[in-house]
This record gives sequence, C-alpha cells and structure tokens, in this order.
Amino acid sequence: MNSIPFLNLEPMHNLIRSEIMQSFQEVYDANWFVMGKKLEAFEKEYAAFNNTKYSIGVSNGLDALHLALKALNVTNGDEVIVPSNTFIATPLAVSYVGAKPVFVEPDENTYNINPLNIEAAITSKTKAIIPVHFYGQACDMGEIMKIAKKYDLYIVEDNAQAHGATFKGKITGSFGNANGTSFYPGKNLGALGDAGAITTNDESIAKKIAMLRNYGSEKKYHTEEIGFNMRLDEVQAGFLSVKLKNLNEWTKQRIDIADKYNYALENVGDLVLPEIHEHATHVYHLYVIKTKNRDGLQKHLFENGISTLIHYPIPPHLQKAYQSLGYKKSSFPIAEKLADNCLSLPIWPGMTESQILRIAECIQSFF
Repeated sequence: MNSIPFLNLEPMHNLIRSEIMQSFQEVYDANWFVMGKKLEAFEKEYAAFNNTKYSIGVSNGLDALHLALKALNVTNGDEVIVPSNTFIATPLAVSYVGAKPVFVEPDENTYNINPLNIEAAITSKTKAIIPVHFYGQACDMGEIMKIAKKYDLYIVEDNAQAHGATFKGKITGSFGNANGTSFYPGKNLGALGDAGAITTNDESIAKKIAMLRNYGSEKKYHTEEIGFNMRLDEVQAGFLSVKLKNLNEWTKQRIDIADKYNYALENVGDLVLPEIHEHATHVYHLYVIKTKNRDGLQKHLFENGISTLIHYPIPPHLQKAYQSLGYKKSSFPIAEKLADNCLSLPIWPGMTESQILRIAECIQSFF
C-alpha cells in the first residue's frame, strides 16, 4: 500500500518545472543575485495580489514580523498582544524588539484570536496587536480594527498561513499598518527555501523597512540606522513570481479537498471539523480536526501509511524560552486544549480523490 505523506510538493513543482528552471537560468545568466530585477518584479506582483501599495521582500517570515514591529517603533517596555495558540515565531518577533508578548486566548471554534478577550489584556504599555490568520482562515478583522482604533494601537498581521484569505471581501495582509508573511516552502505560496515579505500602504513605513532589511542603508556604504541583513534574494524572488501566477488555482484545489473532507467526516465519532466565521474565507494552509482521541487516531493513521502533524503540540506560554513570563499549565486552557486535541490532515494541491477517500475511510474505521 502506498503511503500518503503529510505534504507532497511534487504535483505543484512538476507543473511549473520548466518555468522555475527558466527563472533560475535568467538569474544565473544575469550574474546579479541580490537586490535586482527579480525582487523588484515580485514585490510589485505581490503588492498587487495583496491589494497593498507596497510589498518588501525579506529573508523569512520571522524577520518580516520583526522588521514590521521595528519600523513601527515597538521597543523596550512595550507590550504586544498575540494569540496564545500561535507558532513560536509570533512572540519571538515581539521579543526581538525588546517588547513583551501578552497572550490572548483564541475562539475555540475558529482557532483565531478572540476579539472578546483582547480588551482585557490591554494596558498602558500595549503598543500593538498581532492577529494571526491561523491555519488559513482570516481573523475577525472588523472587531480587531475597532479595538485598535479605540486604543490607538498598531496592527501587524501575521499572514504566513493565509495568502489570499479575506474578511468581508478584504484580503488578509492589507488591514494592518505593516504585515508580515512567510514563503517557507510548505506555505500556500512557498519559495524553494526561506523567504518572506512585509505588506503596507504607508510609504514611510515601506521605505524604513526597505532600509532596515539592507544594513540600514538606502545608499551603499551610507548607513542611516542600525539595520540588518534580511534581504530576499533574486533566485527565490524569481521562483515566487512563477508560483504566484498559480496560487489562485492551487487555493481552489485546497478548498475542494477540504470540502471533500467535510462531507466524508461529518458526524464521525467525536470529530470537530473546521468552522468558518460567517464573514471570513479559509484558504486551508492546514486542514485541522479536533478529537479527544487525537493521539490514538494519529497512531492509527500512521500504521495505515498516512502521515499527519500536530500544529502545535506546545503553546508558546509553556515553552522553556518563555518560562520567565511566569505562566504555568492551565494559564491559557483553550490554547492547551487545542494543543492536546488538534490534528492536521494531509492537504496539498494535486491530492487525488482516492487519497482523500482512503484517509477519510481510515478515520471512519478508527471510530
């Protein structure tokens, strides 16, 4: 019996192989590998896709969040509100600028940060909110933007998992003051290595980020600020341009696979399937189910040749890196419950009907 991997990039990459090779050859022949025409082209293309005035390519998603916060002057002594169930990169970016991550519980149904919990976490030190569009579903940006306006807070969207998702028709990554995204290979829009970008509609922020990513320099050998080497190289920018043209089609495939899972797994055991906010769309970077029998189900699937993953088994507040914040087990019970009960099923463009059916039947047989 053939195994089913959690992620298989081959169907996507086989489709675009010749274009990828051509893009690489163009960079190779140009002998210009950093801060060139491929980057400039991709930045324009991604800004247009994301319906923002500016897009600044950077080295990865964590650096994108870091530079976004840095450009907004979030610094020592400030507090930044983040979801209690996010990937570690979100609070790490806050720590990088010397600020304190303040965790807020998610909505147990959508897994996104719950706006009803945000105001209670705001203090005189709060400077920004980082809504994470988790698993591919847009956060409730209507309520979050209202809170930000009421308390005069910055919004920095973490859009790493939700390229192309929308809330009330407006695309994620276009709400905030400066928004970070990742193009890690497994993302819906993935490079062939590490890569990221920041989107914004503010020209001054865009210029500052462009300078900060490049040693703090606008002009070579003239350093205006203490900057970083966080640039997106020409090779990856070219690859991303090729992939961006296919992203909408790949997103449709992800949604179709999710629909098939929803149909096949409805009312199976104690499974809780993804729930979508009435005003949000979901691009299914991950298809995540919940069950109290998670570990047993994962073992059963593995024994039948089906790979799954847990996103994420240890919430940030329980990571050793953040033990100085003083949180303990049960500090954020919803995040901890999700860490114990969630399981991500395979979902990638190019999955066959038979693979989807086999996964669903294997889950049915377990229950």
